[in-house]
Amino acid sequence: MINIYEVHETNEMIANENLDVRTITLGISLLDCMDSDINELNRKIYEKITGIAKDLVSTGEHISAEYGIPIVNKRISVTPIGIIGSAACRTEEDFISIAKTLDKAAKEVGVNFLGGYSALVSKGMTHADELLIRSIPKALAQTERVCSSVNLGSTKTGINMDAVKLMGEIVKKTAEESVNDSCMGCAKLVVFCNAPDDNPFMAGAFHGVTEADAIINVGVSGPGVVKHALEAVRGENFEVLCETIKKTAFKVTRVGQLVAKEASKRLGIPFGIVDLSLAPTPAVGDSVAEILEEIGLESVGAPGTTAALALLNDQVKKGGVMASSYVGGLSGAFIPVSEDQGMIDAAKSGALTLEKLEAMTCVCSVGLDMIAIPGKTTSSTISGIIADEMAIGMVNQKTTAVRIIPVIGKDVGDTVEFGGLLGFAPIMPVNQYSCEKMIERGGRIPAPIHSFKN
Repeated sequence: MINIYEVHETNEMIANENLDVRTITLGISLLDCMDSDINELNRKIYEKITGIAKDLVSTGEHISAEYGIPIVNKRISVTPIGIIGSAACRTEEDFISIAKTLDKAAKEVGVNFLGGYSALVSKGMTHADELLIRSIPKALAQTERVCSSVNLGSTKTGINMDAVKLMGEIVKKTAEESVNDSCMGCAKLVVFCNAPDDNPFMAGAFHGVTEADAIINVGVSGPGVVKHALEAVRGENFEVLCETIKKTAFKVTRVGQLVAKEASKRLGIPFGIVDLSLAPTPAVGDSVAEILEEIGLESVGAPGTTAALALLNDQVKKGGVMASSYVGGLSGAFIPVSEDQGMIDAAKSGALTLEKLEAMTCVCSVGLDMIAIPGKTTSSTISGIIADEMAIGMVNQKTTAVRIIPVIGKDVGDTVEFGGLLGFAPIMPVNQYSCEKMIERGGRIPAPIHSFKN
């Protein structure tokens, strides 16, 4: 039972500390839509999405109004289109037609993003997977709400370096296709190692093939709540600090559990998971960087940053799993540069570098996220950055990702504006030494020895 004190406490978190449910994401399986005729496939996809998701947005708005809990986004994820289009798609244009169908369906039901224009190629690429990947730049440029992801590696399979090389080229082409929109296409494209099947957050959400026909996943976020709680224990030892984060994460997850259960009941769709991720926004007081600084850093990026982030991530997970039996997705702390005012300030001042961000990804929930780099950066260098991040995920048996934006026509010292929750970002310097010969080798980096557990 929730007592009156908890109700008051939750109201305070919502009113003054930026607590929100960041997203209700409806996962939809499209496996039963597969067809060898592209027109029939598109018809089935549109009808299934608009049929199942027709009440998603209104239900979210009703829950928000009834409980007074902000629900920022309503989203959809679908089965990876590299699989769904495999029988019908013979050209890149066939896949782009599916992207347009997804976009049309997303607009019809009113969601802000739809994820799943995806391929899973950690060990090898089918012809359909490669066609989808090569279609990504135009597909994202010609749609408004479609998001794309590609899983390039896993602890079990190693890293597909042919796909890593290709994705370096695709990221560059995606930036070029959306050059008139601040290279925004790249903000809707993420590459993974060990991608989870139940992630509700964009741009990486897709509906895994092991999931039910439809599922409700909820993503909760509360960096401001955690920071406020830590201000009350300033100067205390690490034991007190950890307990405070853990208890706060418990309370935040309870809010997500409530919303998820209500949405599931009202829509008649099973509840999947709550993803407790400290996902920041550009709003003042809604910053993961500020939490790390409250722990005792002069600026995020200073020595000690990785240790502070490891502590934060671990305690958030521990608090979350006590509040819900079904915590999943990417639960923990996100460190997107453009979406976090503290990260932006640290990057501008030089306290936070790309190399330090890479070190932080060893212990955070995702990886290199929403990082703007010079538009002149070569595709092989982008592939090298991706390969490094895939290796961190593979060896450490964790999810890692890269969402990087080479901003055409901009260089170090410039900034780029994305708007909304995506914020703005300074152009960060990239190591100028080449890795082209390594990337050109091709093939696959084998799985690490500790992957053999059968």
